[in-house]
Parts: sequence; structure tokens; C-alpha cells
Amino acid sequence: MSSQGSEESQESDGKKPSEAGCFPSVQVDFGFHVGYICRECGHGQTSVRPPGNLCHMRPFPVLQGSAMVMGMNGTFLWGLLGLAPLAIYIVLVFRGMDVLAATATCVVIGAVLSGQTMVSFGNALAQSLGSFLALVGLIIMLGRGLGEVLNATGASRTIVHSIIHTIGVDTERKAMFGIMASCLVIVGLLGTMAGGNAIIAPIVLPVAAAVGLSRSTVGVIFQAVGEEALILGPFTPPVITLLGLTGIGYGEMLLFVSLPVAAITLLVTWVVLQRIQRSTRHSASYETPGDTERYEPTPRSRRATRVFALSFLAAVAYGIIVKAPTSFVVVIMLGLSLVTGFAGGLRFGELLKLVVRGMAGNVGLFLLFVLLDPFIRFVEQSGGFAALATLMKPLTEAGGKPAVVIAGGFLGAFGISGATVATLKLLHQMFTPLLATHGVSMLAWSLALVVATRVHNFVFPGANMVSSLGFAESEDLKSMLRNGWIVAACQLVFLTAFSLLYE
Repeated sequence: MSSQGSEESQESDGKKPSEAGCFPSVQVDFGFHVGYICRECGHGQTSVRPPGNLCHMRPFPVLQGSAMVMGMNGTFLWGLLGLAPLAIYIVLVFRGMDVLAATATCVVIGAVLSGQTMVSFGNALAQSLGSFLALVGLIIMLGRGLGEVLNATGASRTIVHSIIHTIGVDTERKAMFGIMASCLVIVGLLGTMAGGNAIIAPIVLPVAAAVGLSRSTVGVIFQAVGEEALILGPFTPPVITLLGLTGIGYGEMLLFVSLPVAAITLLVTWVVLQRIQRSTRHSASYETPGDTERYEPTPRSRRATRVFALSFLAAVAYGIIVKAPTSFVVVIMLGLSLVTGFAGGLRFGELLKLVVRGMAGNVGLFLLFVLLDPFIRFVEQSGGFAALATLMKPLTEAGGKPAVVIAGGFLGAFGISGATVATLKLLHQMFTPLLATHGVSMLAWSLALVVATRVHNFVFPGANMVSSLGFAESEDLKSMLRNGWIVAACQLVFLTAFSLLYE
């Protein structure tokens, strides 16, 4: 046992419980000790003897520390058992179970393994309502509400119309560029691929048909560009989560992480698109638009668009200047909905109904994030993440910091499936002990998290890929996967090179 663990264990005898009603956890480097978990709040403490003030603490066996030796079979196996909820979650999601159902199932398993009672389980759920993940879930709901307001005022369609009109689409390549730009802006603003592409599709499909773009080409654009827009927008769920987990600034993340990954993706996709267009120009073409009605912005929709654009830019600038926390985004989403709605001629009651209707569409996602917080906590309390750190210790000792970053990127890309925010949180929690031990920079780790989630969405046919096919009215999954695997390979090469050179 380390000296730090001994000192903290000795000091605990005279301490009072913390505000949460329990003692801070004690890290022990070697051995199997008795842990104490608070019946009121679910937090645990490990010590060689009970704390001085037991209050409502009860004993349970835990694995503490990452310096366990393989010969300590009982301790190590208990820690591996703590990883069972995470392993089951991965299997269930890959077998096609709904992410929310899989998470709920594994939360219950984690509660059993970590020795929760009905009271402590309920308190853990109550605490999760105030967690970072719950905040992200609320922001996602408000973002969808803002999307409803933008749609009702015509601001979103006006933005797409302005981009297409400015470029002057009259050739295949101009059409590709115009659709890519529209997708990048709308998805980046709304923070949702499905919502963004749903707005874009009715406007750009007639344009694509007029210049001869194939359905396969448009589908690849929707998916590839939409994925990168989600890591560029300042208020998108992946960006908010990434900044909250790593603590780096938006400007730093944009310059060294998101922009390089997005640039690689867009350049590679542009090259692949030319080949896809040549091979599918006639086999997967759209019907000639004929008398398709052309969208023309109204004075009211133009006014709403100007107000939204100016307010959005002002909010981003203010947030960067004052280094605003994640909670700032809640105010921004509500504020943008109000000013855009009023500028678009909506009454206050009507505006609120639109926001609530949009939020209702993401209630399931919010519940997923509420369950995810105790899910991760239970795995940690059971010693699962400590056991994982032990398993990976030989690899990280041999490869050092680069090995931690590369392993995180590849594991997230091919080993964890589910909602992007959930994957980011799970991956970060799994590698936290290794990041601290090896002193890995949060900038390099941010790149690993981004590449992990982007690669996974490119190589496996998920919701984003399938929805992009639907909005493009295409059935050519093969072309989408071909582009995805090429993009994924380039992103992983970049991650590997960056890790070796930077770390």
C-alpha cells in the first residue's frame, strides 16, 4: 500500500462527512480492502479500517488502484467482473438493441455488482439529473426546439437558399460544393444530422437533379459532411461534451483537433465523390425536376435569418471571450429561439409550443444521458476501470503516451457503439486512470476522442448513415461505406502520426 493511501486512511478517523454525506475516496495501490459506500448518495470509500464516523456507510468489496499484480487473482477477477455491464452494453448495441434499452439493462446489472440498495440506486438517479451528461441532454433538447423555430420562421431554408444562390450552381462540381456548404452550415448550427438534412434535402435535391448529380453522390455528401459539421459547430452535442470532459478551449480544439480532422475528411470525400459521380451518374440519377416549385424567401424569413445570424455570432464571440461554461449554452439556445421567433413574427405562446414540441422529440435521448451517469459510476465503484487500466498497463508501459492515445482512438472506433455523447463519456472514463498516470495532454486525447467517434460512424452503418441515404432518396450503401472506410483509414493514420510526433 502506498504512503498516500496510509495517510488518508489514518486521517479519516477524525473527519466529518463531506457535503455529499460521505468521505472522499481513498486510492490504495495494492491489496484487497473493505470499501464503504454511502447509503444516501452512493459514493464509496476504501480503507484498511472503517472511517471514524460511519453514519450510513455499509461495507462492500472493491478493487482500488491501478498497480494491482496479476497474481492477486481474487482481486483482479472482481475488478474484471465490474467491467461486465460495459461489455454487455457493447454486445447488446452491436446486436441491434436500442441504445436506451441497452443502457437501462446495464445500469441494473451495474447496480447489482456494485452492491446498491433501492435507496442508494434512487439517490444515484437523482444525482444524475444534476450531472454534466444531463446538462448535455437538456442542451440537445433545446437545440431541437431551436430547429423547430428556425423551420417555422423560414430562417433555415433561407440560409440554404442564400448559400446555393451565392455559389451560382450550374455545374456538377458547383452543386457538390453548394450542397456540402449548406450541410456544413445547417448541421453545424442545429447540432443534429437528421434535423439538418431534413431541412436541406427539399431545397437541394431539385438543384442536384437539374445539374445531373446522382443519388449516391448526394447521399455521401449528406453523411460525410454532416459528421464533420458536428465537430465544428460551437454548440453541437459532441463539441459541448468534448470541451466539458477535457477542459480545453473551443478555439484550441477547433484549430488543432476539429479543423484538421474535418479537412482530411472533406478533401478525401471530394476526391472519392468524383469517382462515385462518374460511376453512378446514369445508374442512380434523379428524375428531371420539371415544374418543381422553387423556394423564395419572404421579407419576414429574411429578417428572422439576419437576426439569428447576428445573435449567433455575438453569442459565440461572447462565450469565447468570457470562457463561458457549458451551462451558458442553455441560455443561448433559449435566447436564439426567442429572438429568432419574434423576428419571424411568432407570438410568444406559439413560440414556446414550437420549442416544447422540438424538445419532446429528444426525451428518449435525455433519459439515456440520465441513466448513463450512474451506469459509469457503478462500473467505477465495482473496480472495472481500475481492472481495465491493469490490463492495458503492459501496452502503455511499452508505448508510453502515444500508446494510450492510439489505443483510445482505436478502441472507441471499433469497440464501442452507441450515441456519440455516450461514447465520448464512456471512453474518457475508461482511460482516465491511464491519462493521469502517463500525463497525456488533453489536446492529444481530444483528437483520439474525435477520431474514435468519427471513424465508428464512417465504418459501421448506423443511424446517421441510414438517415442520409433516406434524405438523398438513395439505396447505394456500398458507395457510402467505400467513402467511409477510406476516410476512416486516413483519420486513423493522422491520429497515429499526431500521437507519435506530439506526445
